[in-house]
Amino acid sequence: MKIGLIREGKIPTDKRVPFTPQQALEIQQHFPLLKVVCEESSIRCFRDDEYRTLHIPVTKDVSDCDILMGIKEVPIDQLIENKTYFFFSHTIKKQAYNRKLLQAVLKKNIRLIDYEVLTDRYGNRLVAFGRYAGIVGAYNALWTYGKRFKTFSLRRAHECHDVNDLKLELRKVKLPAVKIILTGAGRVGKGCMETLDSAGIRKVNPQDFLTRQFNEPVYVQLGSADYHIRKEGGNFNREEFHKNPERYTSTFTDFTKVADILIAGAYWNPKAPVLFTRADMQSSEFKITIVADVTCDIDGSIPSTKKATTIAQPLYDYDPATDSLKPELSGEKYITVMAVDNLPCELPRSASEEFGQDLINKVLPMLVNADPDDVIKRATIAANGKLTTHFEYLTDYVNGL
Repeated sequence: MKIGLIREGKIPTDKRVPFTPQQALEIQQHFPLLKVVCEESSIRCFRDDEYRTLHIPVTKDVSDCDILMGIKEVPIDQLIENKTYFFFSHTIKKQAYNRKLLQAVLKKNIRLIDYEVLTDRYGNRLVAFGRYAGIVGAYNALWTYGKRFKTFSLRRAHECHDVNDLKLELRKVKLPAVKIILTGAGRVGKGCMETLDSAGIRKVNPQDFLTRQFNEPVYVQLGSADYHIRKEGGNFNREEFHKNPERYTSTFTDFTKVADILIAGAYWNPKAPVLFTRADMQSSEFKITIVADVTCDIDGSIPSTKKATTIAQPLYDYDPATDSLKPELSGEKYITVMAVDNLPCELPRSASEEFGQDLINKVLPMLVNADPDDVIKRATIAANGKLTTHFEYLTDYVNGL
């Protein structure tokens, strides 16, 4: 079986890869039936010569490969018919901007396997970039504070060679006694914690965060139970909250009255209460000056996330009084927002290494040997020119309805 690592064609370009050169070599050593080739690319974080040095073939044409693996959506004119593809298709939520892509996949008789839905029997994702979204998102929050208040200066995350270089850069962080809120305890939240801990910022419990003054910077990590109460009274029930979040109301403003920075890393269900409203942000009691929205839910749980930002232009200011966006760092009365929607791309080498290792450990064995839990089958969106059973709900989306 021949795997081709395809050149990323989507604009803006993505430097990440499914497998590093060392991992491509490792695959061939551990899976004798697999051969890896690499399509020529000038944008990858790993140069073509890094693959060639390890005797991984680099070629202009990968059309003879059985499986083609990339990261982002493949441009329609670059899709090769009758092939098996792995990439993030961003179609499973019926994203309108990718309808034509899925239509083309079906027309070209492509077997499409989406990384996002590679899950174990319990529904846990097997491969993801969430940890690096968190690492970079929290780093950008600290970088933004230093930039806004001119207390310290950091290199941009994408200027760091890898995650170890980034963590060395964190030694430059010199924060006053600020309070930082972190939401989320999944991959993203853990990545954020990794950065905050590396920066030497102490973690405190929610009660102390709300009631105590500190002479050093601190952060609190909040779960859903920390800022939701049942409308009808009674204790927070996690299972009920996940199934019927509309039965709860948010108490998040208790924390916004004492915090300076918000790092949002928690998944938000549109049926759940928002963290806070624009009216809350207009209040003199609202103390947060920097919002790093790692989840980047546009018009979601945070009113100031009005648009995604880019690595090149990561910030904008938000004016709650007029619900409008302003140029970055343009006034003390505004809230500075970081909402980069492709954060792992700032550390493409490190992010690719972790992603590729998960693919090797958790996915390739099922591709080569047996797949008793139907992991690959459940992640297959299209095959033989049709949507698979699990994704028949996309029929109206494909038909443009």
